[in-house]
Amino acid sequence: MELIELLGLAGSVSLLSGWRLYLTVLVTGMAMRLGWIELPQQLQMISALANPWVLGIAAIGTLAEFFADKVAWLDSIWDGLHAIIRPLGGALLALAIVDPGDPAWQVIAFLLGGGAAFASHSAKATTRAAVNMSPEPVSNIVVSTGEDIATGGLLLLAFANPIAAAVIALAMIAFMSWILWRASRWVRRISGRGDTSG
Repeated sequence: MELIELLGLAGSVSLLSGWRLYLTVLVTGMAMRLGWIELPQQLQMISALANPWVLGIAAIGTLAEFFADKVAWLDSIWDGLHAIIRPLGGALLALAIVDPGDPAWQVIAFLLGGGAAFASHSAKATTRAAVNMSPEPVSNIVVSTGEDIATGGLLLLAFANPIAAAVIALAMIAFMSWILWRASRWVRRISGRGDTSG
């Protein structure tokens, strides 16, 4: 696998773990266990994700997150608790994907993976906080289910085509930047309405 493919794969996995860390670990581990993906030599480190204990814990986390994410107030608490866990998980996954023999690339992968996961987590949490304020539960369930489907589908695509992984990573970064930009404009507009000092 070429360096650009490894970085694209690491970036995609990190970004997706910022949305759904447990689902990312579960799908990756199951794909390896069932032989859907053949790991090249430099990716053998992540074969630990196919361990039955890892898969079991990831499945429990995926199930808990699936239900927590559908209830508005519980989703906000869940996102708050995972503000550190998701970026750390994304950093560790990126670290496992990049060549373990080069310490410089390990540090770069860890920093970029953590940053990518934090960016996607922040965009998700910001978007979902706005959706969670809606009085009806349907929009929250629809957005959450969309995130579940998108995470699983994009992850399988990233493993099937590492070149697509780089494109996915760049598209997700652009999309999350747009979401954060829109959210910051919305916050400024709301806080401007509440400011009566002028």
